[in-house]
Amino acid sequence: MTRILLVDDHPIVRQGIKQVLAGAFQPALVGEAANAEEGLSEVRNTAWDVLVLDLTLPGVSGLDLLKDLRRERPSLPVLVLSMHPPDQFARRAMNAGAAGYLTKDSAPTELVKAVGEVIAGRRYLNPLVIEELVTRAQPDSERRPHEALSDREYQVLRMIASGLTVSQVATRLSLSVKTISTYRARVLEKMNMRTTAELMHYGIQQGLVD
Repeated sequence: MTRILLVDDHPIVRQGIKQVLAGAFQPALVGEAANAEEGLSEVRNTAWDVLVLDLTLPGVSGLDLLKDLRRERPSLPVLVLSMHPPDQFARRAMNAGAAGYLTKDSAPTELVKAVGEVIAGRRYLNPLVIEELVTRAQPDSERRPHEALSDREYQVLRMIASGLTVSQVATRLSLSVKTISTYRARVLEKMNMRTTAELMHYGIQQGLVD
């Protein structure tokens, strides 16, 4: 039996993915988790063959969960299935330990193929992801300011650029206002900016805002 765990905070999305994978991998046990905490609990209690992970989760982010999984279950392959295009998160996800990266607008057949590949111990990267990773690896490639940010700083940048206040970001990430203020200050310094308005303009310009 193939054991597949889905970690996504949208029940309708989980249901659709579950139907596709349950039909392709028979017999299959397809588990569900709505956030990082539930996902980590499922991983601790059950021996899954693969975890299909959304990066945008309430509270602890998918990237943070990836790092926790690499420490606790380094042999568990994780396929990221994200709404975000490869240029926003593919490199960060792969650096955090993902076995593959796929966007949610991919065909169901590609999802099935990707899950099969990572279960078999291989990586799965479609041409768009490969192009992004190769381009960013080139010594002469132009590095965009936000690419120098840490994963947490990048997360804070995207949330502030989306119009959230420091207090709202702190609540969503379960961190203190002081901590988020420190991250905001680091982001402004690294990006050579001075105001939230500049961050918002940059985020919109670069397509970092959902």
